[in-house]
Amino acid sequence: MIVDCHVNVYEDAQILPLHLEVTRFARAEAVELPSNPDIVCDAMRDVDKAIVFSLRYGDSIGIDGDDEVTARLVARDPGKFIGFACLDPRMPNCMDLLVHAIEDLKLKGVKFGPIYNGVSLLDPRLEPVYQYLVKHNLPLTMHMGTTYGANAPIQYGRPLDVDTIANRHPDLKMVMAHMAHPWYEECIVVARKNPNVYCEVSALYYRPWQFWNILVCAQEYTIADRNKIFWGTDFPFTTVADSIAGLRNVNAIIADSGLPRVSQETIEQILHSDPTTHWWHGGLSSAS
Repeated sequence: MIVDCHVNVYEDAQILPLHLEVTRFARAEAVELPSNPDIVCDAMRDVDKAIVFSLRYGDSIGIDGDDEVTARLVARDPGKFIGFACLDPRMPNCMDLLVHAIEDLKLKGVKFGPIYNGVSLLDPRLEPVYQYLVKHNLPLTMHMGTTYGANAPIQYGRPLDVDTIANRHPDLKMVMAHMAHPWYEECIVVARKNPNVYCEVSALYYRPWQFWNILVCAQEYTIADRNKIFWGTDFPFTTVADSIAGLRNVNAIIADSGLPRVSQETIEQILHSDPTTHWWHGGLSSAS
C-alpha cells in the first residue's frame, strides 16, 4: 500500500496574486500551481490513499482555501481520499469552522501551519483545538520548518514547540511535515522521545544532499524502523512519481564515497508506511 499523507487541494479561484509571486522562490524547478479536485484526482491515481486538505494561508503565501473544497474532493472517491480540516486560529469563528468541518463535512483530522498563520503552537488560542482533537481522537498535521513566504514568521516552525505540546497533551497525535527542514535533527529527536509524535518526508527529495542527511540521521537515532516516518508528496509542489523516485534514489548523491547509506529497508518502510495504522484511526471517536 502507498499512502500520500500530504496533498493540497484548492480551487483555481482560491489562488491569490501573492501566490504567483512567492512560489518562484519555493524550489529551483518551476511549480505547477493549480491543485483543484479534478487535478488532484488525476495526480493521485497511482496511490492507494491520500490525506488531503486545503490551506487558509491567504496573507502569507496567497492560498485562501476552505474545508468545502476538501469535502468535495473526498466525495469524489471516499475510499481513497481522507480529508483534513484547515485551521486558522486567528479567525474569531475558528472553533465553529472546525466543528463544522469534522461533524458536518466529516473530515478526519486537522492541518495547521504555525508559520503561515503567524500563530505559535504555544499560543493559548490553540488550546481548545488540542482539547477537541484529543476528545475526538483526531490527528494534527503541522507544517514545520522553513518557508519561501516573506510574511511567515519562521520561528514558529521549530520542532521544540511540538515537544512542549506533546508533553502537555500526550494523547494528541501530532505529525511534523517536511521533517521540519532545516531543523530535521530537532524533528527527529522530538519524534524519538514522544510516543504521540510522528514526521513525514514530503517535498524533500529535490534537495538531495539534505534529504540523504535527514534519512541517515533518522537511522542513527533509530526512528527509521519504528513507524515514525511517513511518505508524502506535498502535491502540487511535487508529484507521486518524482517523490517515489527521489526516495528510492536517495543514495545516488553519495555514489561510492564510503559514506553511510540509507538502507533499502528504511526506504521501503517509509514508502509503504500507513498512517491509518499508526496515527489516524478513522475520525470521530466512537466514545465522543
